[in-house]
Amino acid sequence: MVHRPRLAEQLCYSIYSTAIAIKRLYKPMLDAMGVTYPQYLVLNVLWERGKQSIGGIGETLALETSTLTPLLKRLEAEGFIERVRNPEDERQVMISITDKGKGLEDKSSCLSETLFCSAGLELAQLQRLNQEIIRLRDNIVSRHPEKN
Repeated sequence: MVHRPRLAEQLCYSIYSTAIAIKRLYKPMLDAMGVTYPQYLVLNVLWERGKQSIGGIGETLALETSTLTPLLKRLEAEGFIERVRNPEDERQVMISITDKGKGLEDKSSCLSETLFCSAGLELAQLQRLNQEIIRLRDNIVSRHPEKN
C-alpha cells in the first residue's frame, strides 16, 4: 500500500492555504484601495514593467486572456489603467497605468508591511522562503511546460 500524506503534510495544501490566508489579510487594505487581489497583481506588473500587452501580463501572472480581459475592463472603468490598440499591430492591446493607478503604488506598501508583521519571521527568513518557493515553481514549470 502506498503511503499518501495527510492533507496537513502535503506541500500543495500548505502553499494553497497560505495563499488564502495572505489574501484574507490583504482584503481590507485592497478594499480600501478599490481593487481585488488579481487586479493588484496586474497593477504590480505595470508598476514594475510599464506598458504591457495583455499577453505579456498574462504570461507574467500565468493567467489566460479570458481571465484577464474582464479584470482589465474593470480596472479601466475605475480609471486605474488605459487599454489602447497597438498602432503597429491592431490585434494587440497595450495596457498602461494611469496617474490614478500610479497613485495606488505608495498606498500598497501597507500590504507588505502587514504581511511582514503578521508572519512572525525575520525578513531574511521570509526572503529565503520566497526564494525557495520561486525555485520550486520554476522547477515544476521547467519540467512540465505543457501543463502550464
